[in-house]
Amino acid sequence: MQRIIRKSLLYKSGVEYADYCINHVEGCSHGCTYPCYAMLMKKRCGIIKNYKEWIRPKIVSNALELLDLEIPKYKKDIKYVYLCFSTDPFMYKQKEVVDLSLEIIKRLNEDNIKVVTISKGIYPKILTKKNIYGRDNEYGSTIITLSEKFRRSKEPFAVSIEKRVKTLKFLHNKGLKTWVSMEPYPTPNLIEQDLTKILEKIAFVDKIVFGRWNYNALTTYFDSYKTFYNDCAYRVIKFCEEKGIEYHIKEGTVDRKYFRKSENYTNSYKKVLSNYCPA
Repeated sequence: MQRIIRKSLLYKSGVEYADYCINHVEGCSHGCTYPCYAMLMKKRCGIIKNYKEWIRPKIVSNALELLDLEIPKYKKDIKYVYLCFSTDPFMYKQKEVVDLSLEIIKRLNEDNIKVVTISKGIYPKILTKKNIYGRDNEYGSTIITLSEKFRRSKEPFAVSIEKRVKTLKFLHNKGLKTWVSMEPYPTPNLIEQDLTKILEKIAFVDKIVFGRWNYNALTTYFDSYKTFYNDCAYRVIKFCEEKGIEYHIKEGTVDRKYFRKSENYTNSYKKVLSNYCPA
């Protein structure tokens, strides 16, 4: 795997549900075709030229050295560190990436800094060793479908959905906190699927984040896509409240102009969704 050097590693994230963040790899071999926002930004900034270059990740060889310098500088301000927004810390079949991610988590935990991760890969079982890794870390997976055919078309080199659920459930059963990102969630013109079945499949997790499909005009070809996302958000909220699961609805997912006006939708529907969109 190619290597690069960086001048800094830890940074304060501007993403709504994140604190500090680390991206210790450039690129991602999962090759998501939603398209991937991180890849779009790297292309726009001239850091990569094309998709082929993006799926050949480069590891930040001085990541641990940078951490040793930056942890004392930022520690007092850090609530937790998020891995990662522009790459995958447990990239499927990328041992060097996984090994470095484990070292980074271990280093942060040594300073009692909580780590939150998101991955489309498999979590190593060693993370359950609480004498090495923090017991307050949170481990997440992206799950937007139960269809392997659709998954392969949009996340071609990532691990299967079934294995993602299995790896999360293993961590959950060992007493660790787990979560799922249901973003980008597809509209019915991309795939017809049952949201409830997906929610029931992941009902063991501690938190669910739900968000709409962005950066692809195909979703807007579905005539009632804004109402669709309002309905989905409402169903996620009600499901989580019934199951005692923490939840977060991403900004821009709910649009009050498209609230249903039918008598079948109570004031509860409007009241709940109003918390997730501007007046």
